[in-house]
Amino acid sequence: MSAVAGSLRPGNRETIWRTLQTFNVTRIAIAVVLLAYLSINARQGFWMVEGFLYRQICGVYLALAVGLGVVTVWRRQRLLLQLTAGVLADIVFISTLYVAAGGARSGLAILYLFPLAGSAVLAPMVLALFFTALAALAMLLESAYQLLNSTAESTISQAGLYGAAFFSAVYVLNRLAGRLIRQEQLAMQHHQGLQTQQAINQLVIADMGDGVLVMGTDTTIFIVNPAAERMLGLSSAAARGRLVDIAWLAPVADAYLAWAGNSAAALAFVMLKPAEERMTHLRLRFASTGATGNERIVVFLQDVGEIENRAQELKLASMGRLTASIAHEVRNPLSAISHANSLIAEDAVDPVQLRLVNIINDNVSRLNRMIEDILRLSRKAQPGNEPVRLAALVPQMVEEFRDAQALRPGLIHVGMLDDCKVLFDPLHLREVIVNLLSNALRYASGQDASIRLFMVTGSAQRRELHVQDDGAAITPQVRAHLFEPFYTTSSKGTGLGLYVARELCMNNGAMLDYEYRSDAWNQALAQASGRFVITLATPDA
Repeated sequence: MSAVAGSLRPGNRETIWRTLQTFNVTRIAIAVVLLAYLSINARQGFWMVEGFLYRQICGVYLALAVGLGVVTVWRRQRLLLQLTAGVLADIVFISTLYVAAGGARSGLAILYLFPLAGSAVLAPMVLALFFTALAALAMLLESAYQLLNSTAESTISQAGLYGAAFFSAVYVLNRLAGRLIRQEQLAMQHHQGLQTQQAINQLVIADMGDGVLVMGTDTTIFIVNPAAERMLGLSSAAARGRLVDIAWLAPVADAYLAWAGNSAAALAFVMLKPAEERMTHLRLRFASTGATGNERIVVFLQDVGEIENRAQELKLASMGRLTASIAHEVRNPLSAISHANSLIAEDAVDPVQLRLVNIINDNVSRLNRMIEDILRLSRKAQPGNEPVRLAALVPQMVEEFRDAQALRPGLIHVGMLDDCKVLFDPLHLREVIVNLLSNALRYASGQDASIRLFMVTGSAQRRELHVQDDGAAITPQVRAHLFEPFYTTSSKGTGLGLYVARELCMNNGAMLDYEYRSDAWNQALAQASGRFVITLATPDA
């Protein structure tokens, strides 16, 4: 294998031409040094010895070297042709000086090493050995000529030693050059592979649904993918600061410091409230690159709300497959049990029997409500397209709920409602409000205005309907499962009310969530109070 044959590839072409240019510059430097040396040591007869003109030879060689250098710079074509022309010119010039100076005793044989080394690096092995053979042949012919003229100082063995040394050097240099070129090709392949892998990683990180945040040990942010920017409420400018300097990201910074003190606790759950954004519940996982002196912390973020939505969709799909069998296999026997219990109640006079009848009736009613909730999910009627006015509709719904539950007038306080239009089916909205008010009634203190229903205008002119009670706020642990079907903390609940309410909101383009917000209503609360927030869709949205 030749050094140059394996190097004329797109990745190595620039290196080879740059090496040839360096070779030409070196040739010019040697020609200048020789001309200067001969000028300094000039004496009578030195410039002409037996018909050889040193000054003219060096001048022609310098002009030729400059010409070859210019050609290499301006025409990057036919590399082997340019190299061959230059090496042949070197051998002819050095042989001329070698013969004129008296052969091996002049010490000029070392000049052959320059062109031969260049050919060993840039030319194929066969061509480099051919040039070496020419140089060795020139030295042998000069020694033979001196021997024929009976010059005692001339020996063929000395020229032979020079030739053998040149052949060995050319062979070793050619092999080393080939190995270096192969190593360069391998390095370039690795570089291209790393660039491709980096591009793939950037594409995957940018498109992945989970957030990825890369920061230093001092919380300086280096990389934030679009999902993390959305979850953390960061802009492109803020994504180049420090985590501890951003007020609403204090929980994330605290979670990182806790992890730094105890790296075994890699998972953390935080609640964030970015400026003019809704509260987000995030799951954090920390990992370290482990690079000493240049350590980077990688934070993986997941929106717990989105995870809950996906889990609920899966549960809804499973529930849909069970709806038909529940309606046919449970509802009919349940009606029979209820009818039989009514017949028993007509003849029951014993208090114990009456108590058992009431227990059966209560449980039948509870099962019937559960079946109604499940069937209501399966219907999923499309909402009407006509917008409704909340200011006229909501007070009417609250009044109907108050009458149905026989509540005193001051228990539920309806705040100021904007006279705006929203896209929500009135029947669906009534069911959502009834569910939320029933849940609030279960945990409220029962005092006047212990349940509040009011409207808030959020960012981007979003309309939010809030339902809040003065009971204890829901803990984050319960909040994580709040909208799951059949999950309840009450012995009297079915665990479907809030789930049905959220599904109806989503069916009308709205969103129901439980958020922690601070207000001036309950001064006794040291932290933000919880409330259900319905983000409504408007006709102009």
